[in-house]
Amino acid sequence: MPNANNNRGLWVSRMGFVLAASGSAVGLGNVWKFPYITGQNGGGAFVLVYLACIFAVGLPIMLAEFTLGRKTSLNPVGAFNALKPRSAWVGTGVMGVLAGFLILSFYGVVGGWTLAYVAKSLSAGVTHFDSPRQAGEFFGSFIANSGEIIFYHLIFMGVCVAIVIKGVNNGIEKACDILMPTLVVILLILMIRALTLPGAWEGVRFYLYPDFDKITPQVVLIAMGQAFFSLSLGMGAMLTYGSYLPARENLTAATVYVVLFDTLIALLMGMVIFPAVFAMGLEPAEGPSLVFSVLPAVFSQMPWGGAASVVFFILLSIAAVTSGISLLEVVVAYFVDERGWPRKKAVLVLGGVIFALGVPSGLSFGAWSEFKLMGMTFFDLVDNVASNYLLPVGGMLTAVFVGWVWGAGEAQKEIERHETRFHYAAIWAFLIRYVAPVAVAAVFIAKIF
Repeated sequence: MPNANNNRGLWVSRMGFVLAASGSAVGLGNVWKFPYITGQNGGGAFVLVYLACIFAVGLPIMLAEFTLGRKTSLNPVGAFNALKPRSAWVGTGVMGVLAGFLILSFYGVVGGWTLAYVAKSLSAGVTHFDSPRQAGEFFGSFIANSGEIIFYHLIFMGVCVAIVIKGVNNGIEKACDILMPTLVVILLILMIRALTLPGAWEGVRFYLYPDFDKITPQVVLIAMGQAFFSLSLGMGAMLTYGSYLPARENLTAATVYVVLFDTLIALLMGMVIFPAVFAMGLEPAEGPSLVFSVLPAVFSQMPWGGAASVVFFILLSIAAVTSGISLLEVVVAYFVDERGWPRKKAVLVLGGVIFALGVPSGLSFGAWSEFKLMGMTFFDLVDNVASNYLLPVGGMLTAVFVGWVWGAGEAQKEIERHETRFHYAAIWAFLIRYVAPVAVAAVFIAKIF
């Protein structure tokens, strides 16, 4: 029951799709969150558990989302409605679109921070700190400057709009064909620089040599959550990107490539962060402030640190943009498919609405810092609703839908269309029916309670 709307566009090549889907997955979750969570949870031991979770939970759900997308050639709402018309399952698609809308509103603010730090690195504004505390105070004063935050939020959203408005092939695919290889080259340059610092190998040892005594049930749950969120699952992005796949594409191969690329980026990021942090005698478990408070202090003390700072924050901006355009595309695809809007209208209107919704999030650290809803700033509230409720529930229901409602057997038929036999179908069916839903439910319950 593919959509007859031929104006949606298709990926021109597998590499273009893999780079775009990897770009969606490779966001701030990989280059910002993964390093500090690894540092807080034992280094090498956490990495091992994370990798196990990626392949036991993340990969099966990603294949399920790609399969739903290609089967229907529709957005998340349309996909569920096509397979189970007018049923409650359509609500799962609604959650995906809503999650994309809400996440981009505050993600655009954080993306603006990365653009601002590129500019500040170029002007040497963030390369003169004597300690992480000094860098942290600078960051605190920066995000409290509401006018500057909104300006960079606008710039970030403008970049996303400019790419998505050109369509799947001429916009998203062409942009990711340039941005993703650039990101990898930058990562490799930074990794080489970090590894050549005196004392860097202490960081490598912390990162790659597991201490199994540090693996606890809590660490497993945290790794499970990070594996799920780092792959952009549960927000409709992978389903939407899958809807632009041609029938000839090998779904299993494409899924494996995306997962491997995304995981490689996260692992390389650790090889940049931990050698540099240990070389400068700092603590690896600094938490969320690692990127904006600790690393500027590291760059300040590092030979050629100014250049490294510019390159690093360009990398961070690329990661933010490639994820931002996928989130915008989720919402745009819904209005194009279900409401019949022209792409240009959908991108401009929705980009503007998302920017406006992001303004209160941008003000949450400055002018509106005292304004609280349910004890949280506007930024934290939107983040909490989307990340702790919509994403895990959406991901869990997607796994249940594909495994039990639509059926793993029907999904297998779609996976095997125009390709050789799906040799691991039985394993995948077991994972998507039993392991993935239970694992995501455990993460959801742990976060709530």
